[in-house]
Amino acid sequence: MHNIIEIECPPELLIGLHTNAEQFAERVKREAAYGLFREGAISSGIAARWLGVPRAHFLLDAMRHGATLLDDSDDDFRRETDLL
Repeated sequence: MHNIIEIECPPELLIGLHTNAEQFAERVKREAAYGLFREGAISSGIAARWLGVPRAHFLLDAMRHGATLLDDSDDDFRRETDLL
């Protein structure tokens, strides 16, 4: 089951961004996925499935959009070094 969410935007917004409604909807969806992932609200796997891309691809793009994959905490360091 898929849920569809509608949002209103003035035509000036689309004109100003030089885009159409479909392209803008994809942009909003991508930005929402990056933002929710950055906040820790969704996992990278869920975000990748939502966007229809491989998880590694999503993670690379998410980092380009300001996401950090590790908190640089002692726990993160231990988890990562335990994998070596």
